[in-house]
Amino acid sequence: MSLKCGIVGLPNVGKSTLFNCISSGKAQSANFPFCTIEPNLGSTNVPDKRLEALSELCQPKRTIPATVDIVDIAGLVKGASKGEGLGNQFLANIRETDAILHVLRCFDDGNIVHVDGSVDPVRDKEVVDAELQIKDLETVESRLAKVQKQAKMGSDKEARKLADLLERYRAALLEGKSCRTVVPVNEEEEALAKDLYLLTNKPVMYVCNVDEASAASGNAYVDAVREAVKDENAEILVIAAKTESEIAEIEDYDDRQMFLEELGLEESGVVRLIQGAYRLLGLQTFFTAGADECRAWTIRKGDKAPRAAGVIHSDFERGFIRAEVIKYDDYMTYKTEAAVRAAGKMGIEGKDYVVKDGDIMHFLFNV
Repeated sequence: MSLKCGIVGLPNVGKSTLFNCISSGKAQSANFPFCTIEPNLGSTNVPDKRLEALSELCQPKRTIPATVDIVDIAGLVKGASKGEGLGNQFLANIRETDAILHVLRCFDDGNIVHVDGSVDPVRDKEVVDAELQIKDLETVESRLAKVQKQAKMGSDKEARKLADLLERYRAALLEGKSCRTVVPVNEEEEALAKDLYLLTNKPVMYVCNVDEASAASGNAYVDAVREAVKDENAEILVIAAKTESEIAEIEDYDDRQMFLEELGLEESGVVRLIQGAYRLLGLQTFFTAGADECRAWTIRKGDKAPRAAGVIHSDFERGFIRAEVIKYDDYMTYKTEAAVRAAGKMGIEGKDYVVKDGDIMHFLFNV
């Protein structure tokens, strides 16, 4: 499955710098508002030491990591919901993403202008939230007006359920809350909510862009953000985007690690960001491994074996018979599939098997 994260925020908070240090694309980064107009598209490999270890054991012809698509979206300003700045284009680009990486400027630098004249990440967050909420309120009220007519007819149960959900969204938005604060009561409502494509219903990670000195410990700006979002179901990442972009240019792995250690960091911000995005979206990884290829595949937590097979090819899911499953730790212990099988550590699983993170799988199917 493909995963797309959209980088958003006010102009000049470090969005394009972050994009450049985590993706294969290159975005213009400059000291003036709206230097990004068209969304920049890039991708990055999902770091996973387990895939590296499997590849060392199997010595395959190719190793293919999972990837995440990254979209650097033009900066938003107050009034975007009414078309100010690049508003309508900005909002349309967000709608197409799975998750939002909301970059907040948490550093002082007199040489970098701020669109509102001063550094205040909580205020900046509220500006973006308000514009997204206004747009969602327009969407909800428009849809609600149509659905209520259907619900009043009495025979359309689906319309009544959707109307109830929309009413709850409307109440939250009128209180200045995002749609993600409204929790669906069951799986049916979850499906209805997903089909609405509301901007403030998307999972969000607040990326606090700090200076190099604050990369490990954060600062007062970060503390203020933590307090402001404590009641939201959101991830927070502290990253020095400019410094990370410099680290990304270092080719030697040991030199990169030494740089990180000097900053007091065990892992790069890129690794922490991808891991956070996976947690945010409830994703996990399974592997296929052999002489031809070692590959990481992304699925949702709770997915069963046929769904995982379908990520590889729809025929695998449609004609699913069974799955041969090896736990990652067992593969590392016995070193080869044959040794795992001989030790009785290979599981034979059917359609109801819930795939676990790190499973190494081989699917049998018939179409």
